[in-house]
Amino acid sequence: MHIEILPVTPFQQNCSLIWDPNTMRGALVDAGGEPDMLLAAAKRNGVTLEKLLVTHGHLDHAGAVADLAEKLGLPIEGPQREDAFWIDNIPDSAQRYGFPPSRSFTPDRWLEQGDTVTLGDFTLDVLHCPGHTPGHVVFYHAPSKVALVGDVLFRGSIGRTDFPRGNHADLINAIRNRLFPLGGDITFVPGHGPLSTFGEEKRSNPFVSDRALGTA
Repeated sequence: MHIEILPVTPFQQNCSLIWDPNTMRGALVDAGGEPDMLLAAAKRNGVTLEKLLVTHGHLDHAGAVADLAEKLGLPIEGPQREDAFWIDNIPDSAQRYGFPPSRSFTPDRWLEQGDTVTLGDFTLDVLHCPGHTPGHVVFYHAPSKVALVGDVLFRGSIGRTDFPRGNHADLINAIRNRLFPLGGDITFVPGHGPLSTFGEEKRSNPFVSDRALGTA
């Protein structure tokens, strides 16, 4: 799987253009804004967009999804349906934060733990990782050893849980019991900031490392 990370919006959210190099078919993961720039990146890489994937319903991760889906006729997959209220709130959030007008949407497919998403000739595993939002999902491509984790985990930090229906215990549980078991050599693309590996965060992250939780 090939990836180009495309930071968008004033929040510098890591939208990811991912594609199968064999078929050159791909997807945008968390198209939060700046749709013209995202489409230019797909064109520059020779990628035919097949679908739009969404980890969770926050504005900076989903603000451009409705417009891109309508313009390109693409299906939307994700997040898990417990994030419907966040997606419904996108227009109000855009106004509150001074973003360009953004529309809500209904995904063509809500995703659940254990689902898979196909793209070109490859398959992504879906992990439901609530805590930052109740319907947050993670996309994992085992052959590439890459996970797209949205705002669940960051290098040296974790997602906020003070938003409506956030839950700190659920977040820690998802990271420790759904992400870390994938392997220490898995590179993850967070929703903001630099990449890291699950092994590095298990070793040194002040919120979820073995030492921080007293399991070392």
